[in-house]
Amino acid sequence: MRSTFAEEIVERERFEFGKNWALFLKIINAERIDLARHSLQSMLNLDSLAGKDFIDVGSGSGLFSLAARQLGARVRSFDFDPNSVACTKALRERFFKDDPDWVIEEGSALDASYIKSLGKFDVVYSWGVLHHTGAMWQALENVSNLVADKGRLFIAIYNDQGAWSRRWRKLKWIYNQLPKVLRGPYMLLIMGVRELRSFVGSIVRLHLLRYLHYWTRYASQSGRGMSRWRDMVDWMGGYPFEVAKPEEIFCFYRDRGFELLELVTCGGGLGCNQYVFVRGNKLSARLHHDR
Repeated sequence: MRSTFAEEIVERERFEFGKNWALFLKIINAERIDLARHSLQSMLNLDSLAGKDFIDVGSGSGLFSLAARQLGARVRSFDFDPNSVACTKALRERFFKDDPDWVIEEGSALDASYIKSLGKFDVVYSWGVLHHTGAMWQALENVSNLVADKGRLFIAIYNDQGAWSRRWRKLKWIYNQLPKVLRGPYMLLIMGVRELRSFVGSIVRLHLLRYLHYWTRYASQSGRGMSRWRDMVDWMGGYPFEVAKPEEIFCFYRDRGFELLELVTCGGGLGCNQYVFVRGNKLSARLHHDR
């Protein structure tokens, strides 16, 4: 039997993403919501989600559930972390109070019977979630069963950097094993060294203004309305942690009757590769690379 969220926290096998998202809620504003909405429209190649059923697998802060609802979708959101469920409910309370077309609940992407009970959806969205389940390939399989015929699957999965990914997994494991009072200093040490290297590199390459702009305009630079600091905390603590090469994800879903519509890679580096698949539709793929 799969362990509960509380058991995994006690055993230090999981990062509490929801507590980090709760702090992110404090800075959600109209600009961040607009960016999230545009991100969905751009990747899904749809101006509106009116009349469509949208499910947010691992809703986190709830920002993209909110964006989908504003685009007209009937939304279902779930997350394994009860604090993330609370965050999503807080956004619904703020923007769509008592809305029957936005259902929020606690659930796991690894619970096959729960997934089966949800039915089929026109859009299945899971950004940066399934690689944190502890059984990524099973989670990828399960969410595929949520996609209706001609429906879209929009996922983001950490890029496999080989040895570097193995090092990051170890660093994340150490973070979660540390007493909470030591996690902040540990994160500042690890991430501080990385940022210092980027800062010095920007000076050497005469890109200092570009580096500073990346920090000060991170919400728009990320294209998703995110917070640089909250993303750093999420990255450092993000455990369980699994990765995949783009071709592995492509082949996995091709073998299950999906066609690739969109691919945005992180250029072989650190970060997530984004994919949009469609079930049972012969459309050509458009491949992109981050600048």
